[in-house]
Amino acid sequence: MKNISLTAAVAATLLICSCSDGDKWRIHGKIEGLSDNETILLEGSNQGRWYTMDTIKVDKDGTFDYSRLPQGYPDIYRLRTGDNSLYFPIDSIETLTITATAPDIAANHTLSGSAHAESLVRVDSLLTASAATLGASGVVNDESLKRTLGNMVISDPSGIISYYIISKKIGGQPLFNPSVSLDHRIIGAVANAYNQTRPSDPRTSYLKRLFIENRRSSSTPRNVIEAKEVGAFDIKLFDRKGVERSLLDLTSKGNTVVLNFTAYNTEWSPAFNIELNKVYERYHEQGLEIYQVSVDTDEYKWKQTAANLPWISVMNNLSADGNSNLVNYNVSSIPTTFIINREGVIAARVDDITKLDSTVAKYM
Repeated sequence: MKNISLTAAVAATLLICSCSDGDKWRIHGKIEGLSDNETILLEGSNQGRWYTMDTIKVDKDGTFDYSRLPQGYPDIYRLRTGDNSLYFPIDSIETLTITATAPDIAANHTLSGSAHAESLVRVDSLLTASAATLGASGVVNDESLKRTLGNMVISDPSGIISYYIISKKIGGQPLFNPSVSLDHRIIGAVANAYNQTRPSDPRTSYLKRLFIENRRSSSTPRNVIEAKEVGAFDIKLFDRKGVERSLLDLTSKGNTVVLNFTAYNTEWSPAFNIELNKVYERYHEQGLEIYQVSVDTDEYKWKQTAANLPWISVMNNLSADGNSNLVNYNVSSIPTTFIINREGVIAARVDDITKLDSTVAKYM
């Protein structure tokens, strides 16, 4: 079954990529406060070592428009002026809009244009908030922060934002330390996902080596604060009868839950729900629940479809409800499906509906 981009499915409510340069990715926007002749650098990273890829011409009013051929795999880039940098993700050929104010463009910028971009903004906002409260040295031991970021990683371990999170350093210290047991397991999830889905990605061998080389040391007790097991983010949305339904209400009862993000107005939705129903009928009596989040924009048609479904169906109207639920789970395309185990932990992401049955069986 072919996944479709989330931006395509909800074009009325999300920014749409509009690449005038055809097969290139593009960034454009405005940087205010630059001094005369100040240079803006585009930088790439080679396993944490940043290098200059190009210079970007900025007009007198601070506007810029830059495009570049993709390199064949998703990556994180940054714009740098002086000692300040802002980061942005590129998946393939999307267009991102960046606005910033110099000199501290890291702290004073906005980024939009893709689901990955919004996820990265959320990560940076969480880091900034933690640093403001605990200071830079306290961020790496912020239990609440690490739990939230770890959850984002587990929800999409093969995603570029997950790589960004586990590669982040604060004050020269790794945010996710491979010598810490929980951090090591999260790094391992990313390494395994990259090895399975991105074997030719140049970061894959680095991630595997990072995980393997620290496998023994991660079991050694250290004077650190370790977070609890990462659990699911709660989602509270309304079903077709106007009743608010909470995802964590299901997990708190010890159920295994299939969490699915979908859109009923797509051509593949009926066939997808037929397969979903097969799994529901087989395992519901054993404690399986399905919590299905629709991003449809037509509420009437959504209610018509939801009325025929035996599981919990809720609607996430992006105009009214925002996109925080999608950002929390790193949903950049639909359908996207997760399995949450009886302990309330995100146990698996299932991209192939034909493998849902066998995967669910492991957690029943």
